[in-house]
Amino acid sequence: MQTEDSKRAIVTVIGIDHIGIIAKITGKLAERNANILDITQTIMEDIFTMSMVIDYAKASVAFDQLKEELVAIGTEIGLEIHAQREDIFRYMHRI
Repeated sequence: MQTEDSKRAIVTVIGIDHIGIIAKITGKLAERNANILDITQTIMEDIFTMSMVIDYAKASVAFDQLKEELVAIGTEIGLEIHAQREDIFRYMHRI
């Protein structure tokens, strides 16, 4: 369960690899004061995938706006970007 001080989300990214993907997404997170707690990325042939756990407790915008901005970046650069609050993610993936 999240507390007011611990607001975390899962961000996933998938699409055709090209230069600047990580810079564009992490730049937006930094601009909005969201902290990346964990990140993994890989390229399978020409398919780029990335998953992040972020802390948005000190973000300068509400989570829903941050999510919209990330989705907009995906649309702009041809990627699928999804962001989901950690508590919802865990609830949906429980055994």
